[in-house]
Amino acid sequence: MVYKYRTKGTCSRSIEFELENGVIGDVYFEGGCNGNLKGIASLVKGMKAEEVIARCGGIRCGFKSTSCPDQLAQALKEALGE
Repeated sequence: MVYKYRTKGTCSRSIEFELENGVIGDVYFEGGCNGNLKGIASLVKGMKAEEVIARCGGIRCGFKSTSCPDQLAQALKEALGE
């Protein structure tokens, strides 16, 4: 299933991702730091959502209270119904 999540507090505007049986497929960030976000998308593809939530949740970007990886974790939590 494909999900779209509107990010909050980051340079990226949204995250679109595939999630099937708790495993992440393709991930696309709209806006933000293109190279870094392509890297994150590549690294998490094929991972279990729970592992990405555990690894990326709580990461901050500079003085912001969140980051694109943290927003991905939030999006995955929402998709899993947590």
